[in-house]
Amino acid sequence: MGKKLLLLAGDYVEDYEIMVPFQALLAVGHQVHAVCPGKKAGDYVLTAIHDFEGAQTYSEKPGHRFVLNATFDEVDAASYDALVIPGGRAPEYLRTMPKVLPLVQHFSQAGKPIAAICHGAQLLAAAGVIRGKRVSAYPACAAEVELAGASFADIPVDQAITDGQLVTAPAWPAHPAWIAQFLTVLGTRITP
Repeated sequence: MGKKLLLLAGDYVEDYEIMVPFQALLAVGHQVHAVCPGKKAGDYVLTAIHDFEGAQTYSEKPGHRFVLNATFDEVDAASYDALVIPGGRAPEYLRTMPKVLPLVQHFSQAGKPIAAICHGAQLLAAAGVIRGKRVSAYPACAAEVELAGASFADIPVDQAITDGQLVTAPAWPAHPAWIAQFLTVLGTRITP
């Protein structure tokens, strides 16, 4: 039986980091509610495509409009089994919104699975839920991870790490590893 998952989004979320997990988790039978503070079901968030093209950091291009299928103000965190936090620019400002950090803290305090990728670690750090954990993120977030009391896992960009109920990865090239590890934490079994 599928789990009920909450996906926390915002404008300029990384396109692949919202689209791919949203679709993959639905495909294996989970219910995924994508929400954004200040928006309701049927509204959309703008996405950005971040690519690695040989520069000192990633490039950014306009992505798609991602349509939300649930309303943030109607979320009852207790009714969800797990939380998904995509990266991009959204986590940087979502962490300043009053209801976001308590929402993230609920999942951590309840021992529910959390999957965060790339800049999603900014929300985890701001919520104070990673102290003592091994956490991966986009390398530019390493200082925030460490200042929040976690150990930064400097792993290849296509890998992920699980520490208890927390699954993290550096960026979208890690989707196969990140999603597979999250499915394991959720107890999802896929058989050929």
